[in-house]
Amino acid sequence: MSAIPDQPSRSPAAASVVIVGAGPRATGLVERIAANAPELYGDCAPVALHLVDPHPPGGGRIWRPDQSPLLWMNSMAEDVTMFTDESVERDGPIRPGPSLAEWADGVRSGTIAVALPPELLAEARALTGQSFATRRLQSAYLRWVYERSVAALPPGITVHEHRRRAVRVTGPREGRQRVWLEGRSDPLTADAVVLALGHLNAEPDPEQRALTAFAAEHGLVHLPPEFTADSDLSGLLAGEAVLVRGLGLAFVDLMVLLTEGRGGRYEKGPAGELTYRPSGLEPVLHVGSRRGVPYHAKIGYSLSGERPPVPRFFGPAQIDGLLLRPGPLDFRRDIWPLIGKELGFAHYHRLFAAHPERTAADWPDFEERYAACPPGSPELHALVAAAVPDPADRLDLDALDHPLDGLRFPTLDALQEGLRGCIEADLARRHDPSHSPDLAVFLALLSVYGQLIRLGDIGGWWHGFFSYLASGPPGPRLEQLLALSRAGVVRFLGAGMTVTADPARGVFRASGTGVAGGSVEARALVEARLPEPTVDRSRDPLLRALHHDGAAATPAGLLAVSPDDARILDRAGRPHPRRFALGPHTDARASGAFARPRTNAPAFRQNDAAARALLRCLREQSCRAPLAV
Repeated sequence: MSAIPDQPSRSPAAASVVIVGAGPRATGLVERIAANAPELYGDCAPVALHLVDPHPPGGGRIWRPDQSPLLWMNSMAEDVTMFTDESVERDGPIRPGPSLAEWADGVRSGTIAVALPPELLAEARALTGQSFATRRLQSAYLRWVYERSVAALPPGITVHEHRRRAVRVTGPREGRQRVWLEGRSDPLTADAVVLALGHLNAEPDPEQRALTAFAAEHGLVHLPPEFTADSDLSGLLAGEAVLVRGLGLAFVDLMVLLTEGRGGRYEKGPAGELTYRPSGLEPVLHVGSRRGVPYHAKIGYSLSGERPPVPRFFGPAQIDGLLLRPGPLDFRRDIWPLIGKELGFAHYHRLFAAHPERTAADWPDFEERYAACPPGSPELHALVAAAVPDPADRLDLDALDHPLDGLRFPTLDALQEGLRGCIEADLARRHDPSHSPDLAVFLALLSVYGQLIRLGDIGGWWHGFFSYLASGPPGPRLEQLLALSRAGVVRFLGAGMTVTADPARGVFRASGTGVAGGSVEARALVEARLPEPTVDRSRDPLLRALHHDGAAATPAGLLAVSPDDARILDRAGRPHPRRFALGPHTDARASGAFARPRTNAPAFRQNDAAARALLRCLREQSCRAPLAV
């Protein structure tokens, strides 16, 4: 079934759904509508699905095809899928489909027919399960998934694409909704509206506004938090110092675009070490962050044997107990100890199973005593100390979160050597199966993230910690970072980075806590991180208008939705009968719109529940009586 381009809204005889956003989250919702419609909608009135997005459907804005070919995904191809499997807790049917790696294999063998530009066809043919695909190839995969999902819709359900922005939703709670589009005078009329907006830009907070104003006053460059692929980097000049705050994935993109993107290249030395050959067009990046180190590299091996049997100590029963507690939950007091016990269980389960020579107890006895110990208790620490002789084999979450605590360096040059040593050690560990408890902890982190969805917004620290441990860059990117550091193109500032505006000298100044007196001044500052997904500061007019009209927001500024079916909640806590929202701007945000296979991905569970609620909503409207505009 092919999609129909933008046209006047449908006949009143048909039911209508407007999905705002056409990226991977919307694509996943369409796939779930196709899977569930035969059961829940049957032969009711025809349905028009209106997808509203100025960017091409499938990839949407973030995964659009017109990106630099130098930008990669941060997951191996075998770890990326858009399809449900037997691990996903859902009421709808499983509709299996290929992972990115399997899709590329199908393209290579000819069993999947898809028209690709020559460079992407060559990449697909060379892709392996352990490859890190370019974002442009992922865009092609997402487009294929979208087209397959549209084709799977039953007769009577058509898709209409509108390459515009939605700017407002109006309509009574119990009546039909109107979605107003930029550049179009008549609205789309809908029986239900779904916001699948994806990642959004945000207005700067007071600190960022002050830095921008300082830059304008003194003729400096300040790039606030934004998506690096959208940033105008032309003001970052060759050879000039640039302060960069952030060492996560946005920094990796910045690093790539300002080095290889400006003509630099890498060469392998005789011992396999990477050397960077500058083009002369690169600035010098002085980079630091709260932790002072990059996100951990992706793990470069697979788990053999039994997967950690999680959830065990942070599952549905524990979430039920937390939800029954009176008053607001405190993350550090009420939730974090349970998470710590869950992650520790996965770690020690793997250590005892795969590396028993490094333990001093029998697993059944340890497991029984571990289960009996209160989370974070002295008894638990004593049990681990007795059963795991080497402290290096024990899970220390505080040390992981503060890797440079207690380290001091006499000079900035010494800091460079120290930071390179930390990155080299991380790369070695993340590619060494003798540290396979790390992979077990990674899988437990995915499980924890999925359980936390039921608690709604639990604050930003957790999301940063999760990304630091579980959502880091490919190993080769950190090898490139080391080469850039050795070449002097990247200079580390360490942990606890602070930035100040120096009006006397008319520059930005930055320093870290690891070197006394080691500050650096520059005429350019880049905030290498994504904007916070807040409703009140969002640059999306539709989201701001919804909040103004009564939709609830959490203290962190996220759109409040029902954890059961993604209906938007008003300020009295009532779910809207006709409005739904999915994605990072909600308090049920999942870790991604696509996922690693066989991990019970939260986004897939949410998509299924929302699709089923949406179809029931349509059935109640279209099978009960003729629809009135």
